[in-house]
Amino acid sequence: MSTPPAEPLHVAVLVGSTREGRFAPVVTKWLAGHLEQRDDLRGDVVDLAETPLPTVFPAFGQPLPSGAEEQLALVSPRLAAADAFVLVTPEYNHSFPASLKNAIDWHNEQWHGKPVAFVSYGGRSGGLRAVEQLRVVMAELNATTIRNTVSFHDAWSRFDADGSCTDPAADTAAKALFDQLAWWGHALRDARSVRRYVA
Repeated sequence: MSTPPAEPLHVAVLVGSTREGRFAPVVTKWLAGHLEQRDDLRGDVVDLAETPLPTVFPAFGQPLPSGAEEQLALVSPRLAAADAFVLVTPEYNHSFPASLKNAIDWHNEQWHGKPVAFVSYGGRSGGLRAVEQLRVVMAELNATTIRNTVSFHDAWSRFDADGSCTDPAADTAAKALFDQLAWWGHALRDARSVRRYVA
């Protein structure tokens, strides 16, 4: 008896940079192209530059700031619906952007018991120092970070004028990342369907 194919995983791709002139759209477009080639994954690009979140947090027990509920409504349900995440991040001062930390901090249960992958870019370090710090943050939020990453060192030299990646190794790395993310995504989704995750 054959096993019916599993429902594709819903993958939220969170674009962390909101800086003017950012390189993030180039990297994200390339990544989305890889997602579109997969039958087992369905992508949803959540661009924080297009869906900005509040930057003022209320005191405990106090109401949300004016307009915050509307801003969160454009992002929070999409993160809650995700089975897995990919965080696209540059490296700023050996760390990741404040906009990405803000988006992470506005949410909690949305991350629980789900896998997180990283695609980073930057200069010589390729954003890997940002990724290492993100691993610590996501562990605190009960998420599982996967080992495989995609990292673009001297990112601006890895794409041509049309935004096409010129580094075949990156395409190989993207496949490995999504293969591993899919394994963890299915395993953890199956686990959550049997037993509610307890933080």
